Amino acid sequence: MQQFRLGIDVGGTNTDGVLLDSNLHCVAKIKVPTSTDIFTGIEGAISALLTQSGATGAQIQHAMLGTTQCTNAIVERKGLDRVGMIRLALPSGSSVPPLCGWSDSWQDLLGEHFYQAHGGYEYDGQLIADINEQEIRQLCHKMQGKVDSVAICGVFSPVNSQQEQQVAKWVSDALPEVNVSLSHQVGSLGILERENATILNAALQGTAARFVQGFCNALSAHNISAHPYFGQNDGTLMSQEFALKYPILTVACGPTNSIRGASHLCQLMDAIVVDVGGTTADVGALVNGYPRESSIAVELGEVRTNFRMPDILALAIGGGTVVRKKQQQFVLGPDSVGHELLTQAQSFGGDVLTLTDIALNLNKMQWQADTAPQKIAIAAEDAMHIYQQMIEAVEEGIDKMKTSAAKVPVILVGGGSALLPNEFTGVSEVVRPEHFEVANAIGVALGEISGQLDKIVAIAPSERKQVLEALEQEAHHLAINAGACPESISTIEMIEIPLSYLPGNRVHVKIKAAGKIH
Repeated sequence: MQQFRLGIDVGGTNTDGVLLDSNLHCVAKIKVPTSTDIFTGIEGAISALLTQSGATGAQIQHAMLGTTQCTNAIVERKGLDRVGMIRLALPSGSSVPPLCGWSDSWQDLLGEHFYQAHGGYEYDGQLIADINEQEIRQLCHKMQGKVDSVAICGVFSPVNSQQEQQVAKWVSDALPEVNVSLSHQVGSLGILERENATILNAALQGTAARFVQGFCNALSAHNISAHPYFGQNDGTLMSQEFALKYPILTVACGPTNSIRGASHLCQLMDAIVVDVGGTTADVGALVNGYPRESSIAVELGEVRTNFRMPDILALAIGGGTVVRKKQQQFVLGPDSVGHELLTQAQSFGGDVLTLTDIALNLNKMQWQADTAPQKIAIAAEDAMHIYQQMIEAVEEGIDKMKTSAAKVPVILVGGGSALLPNEFTGVSEVVRPEHFEVANAIGVALGEISGQLDKIVAIAPSERKQVLEALEQEAHHLAINAGACPESISTIEMIEIPLSYLPGNRVHVKIKAAGKIH
């Protein structure tokens, strides 16, 4: 019996779905509107894929979901849990209070249960102060019945996580009904940014439960017994249990999935990928088949964080991008008509001028839908000027993502990429693969299971090879624990950053390993 991989990507406007066969070829694809309850849209996509391919639920071997639900929840500040937080930093780290730098609206939304307690370590893992069980239980008593999730963040916990883990046990004993997020499992070094990421992770627990349950219910409705997996923003997958604990890791997985899908469709391991939707064009770098990771702190919904994120440049260029004339100059976006393109764009009887109107007017794109576009009243010179302005914005974005002046291949994916031409300045070739419009769903269906190690260690020059090999094995074990097949694991990335300002040959080591689903 032939077996298939099911990939579903739930975006803000559309839910995309694909079925891949055992050779990872696309045998069915679908786009349906994203539903408010998540379940209906996913269930409709699965139903259409099974009908289109003639497959049955029993033939689905693996089922994967990528979603922007967490990103949207942070940006829109909707559906978030009530959060409490305990920072293990007294007496050393009391000068900057929790939620420092957060806006008043965020602070009002999250509530008042943000506390500091004794604890913390030095950069080398040595103890600063002991944790106090009675102190923690008193804080739990204050939060009783008033929070849904608790974030725990200790000074230098990525170096030594013992205190966070012990406090988590005490919190779970005192508040068995709440979810607990530990900062060493979410963010990197830098306590404030890591603390912020952990608070957001705690706030997203309810959102994660909703999309996990929606996906599982949709699978059950079609008698699909495959174990569900969920896309992370590094291009790999996590299990249902991991997704419920670390929903923050799904943020920005949409562009990431598109980059992975683009690599597979073109069989290119290194390129620039431009993923164009209805509102934005996301430009990312493909390195060894995976998205390049951002090396700087990232702002999420105005909150500064430092957990891993793909290096993505978002441009206000999409199929529904609104074009306006201001003081004899044409301005592109940043707003878009999005999924209302077929009712609001001038080519379809509306009164809004969009980039799709411009491309159609210049015969730069083919329209294959049932609704036939009509010619719009705009001077050819103006239309060409607007189109050239769009190209220059994309070319500038591509240049920003390049690491050298050398020409590189560019892969165009996403439904809105039909806007773009087949050549750009500074680009060796433009590749527009088959199934480009569902590259995001293909990317999540391809996913492997990963493990990521992030540590500060002392490495004597004579022991460098042995220490790095041991750390590499540790990263492999993290991938195995997450569900990867041991025989298939390989190291994707290894970064060493010498910390010259710390004594004792201290090195910040980051290692990522990934393998096939067990």
